[in-house]
Amino acid sequence: MKGVVLAGGKGSRLQPITHVVNKHVIPIYDQPMIYYPVNTLIDAGVDEILVISNAEHIGKYIELFENDENNKFDVDFSYKVQSEPKGIAHAVSLAEQFVDDEFVVILGDNIIRRSLRQN
Repeated sequence: MKGVVLAGGKGSRLQPITHVVNKHVIPIYDQPMIYYPVNTLIDAGVDEILVISNAEHIGKYIELFENDENNKFDVDFSYKVQSEPKGIAHAVSLAEQFVDDEFVVILGDNIIRRSLRQN
């Protein structure tokens, strides 16, 4: 199954912290915030993840996930730039070429404590 992580936005409500760093890489406990939704997708059986963000921050996600010396995630990552902040529906539409019939979308700042797996 494929999953999409929406990691755009300016994080303006978290300034001044987000003045120089995207909110999705701010540490929550012992890991960047975006690791929580990625792990949620992996736990749900997702093996391909598309990360969508703005041009200013997409390179940091590539660096974060592709240069992971511990090989923390056993999934294939792809990346897409949302050139303008046009909202969630627009960001999801950018995944059209990536997704199949079934896919899951999660926001990059979501921390979900329950499994998404269907029983």
